[in-house]
Amino acid sequence: MNNFIANRVWITGTSNGLGLALVEQLLEQGSRVAASGRTCELLQDLSLQYPESLLLLDGNLSEPDEAQEAARQISDHWGALDCMIINAGTCDYLAIDTPAPAIFEGIVSSNLSATRHCLESARPLLQGNNSPQVVSILSRYSALQLHDPSQPATVDNSLVQLLNSQRAALAAQAIDLTIIAPLDLNFAQVTEPVAPEQWTAHTAAEVILNRLPDRPANLVLEALHLNDLWPLPR
Repeated sequence: MNNFIANRVWITGTSNGLGLALVEQLLEQGSRVAASGRTCELLQDLSLQYPESLLLLDGNLSEPDEAQEAARQISDHWGALDCMIINAGTCDYLAIDTPAPAIFEGIVSSNLSATRHCLESARPLLQGNNSPQVVSILSRYSALQLHDPSQPATVDNSLVQLLNSQRAALAAQAIDLTIIAPLDLNFAQVTEPVAPEQWTAHTAAEVILNRLPDRPANLVLEALHLNDLWPLPR
């Protein structure tokens, strides 16, 4: 049973997989959810089922104006946010005809931009609320280092570095940050080995929501089949 009780939640990457499962489960437990991502039939069905609780935001968050517009709509509807979940596993807005070699670079670069813009746009909505929280979920796709991996990781080429660079600033505003990432990309010391599991989008979402009330700085998510959680563009 999920016990995550944030009332107003903004989630990105919600058109399928883990992001969509998080939307479903949060709505079931009574949260109000703003869902960013390409609108799909399942999200449309959920909006009919939860007309007062689900706000659909169809915009490319790697564009700063579209991230700001999403935040403006949330502000108009709810006034504030309790939680921002940046589901940075893949990218809803890669062109279908993107060449295979360019897919992973596109995932990394788009998530770097989207995360930066989402943090900037969501921060005013989170400030001053009761125990606000930012959660970022990375896959092995989005956690890759952009361009030459032999170069030092920076805020411009690594999503992990970008997120950790924001931790102190968020803490100064009483906003907790939880980073969920594969084991070897997670800065937390893990005392027990973590084996990849046969996660489904539903089971991963359930476990994540059960852990978030503890507000850990880092969580490990190792999946055997990433496409079950973050389907790649076809």
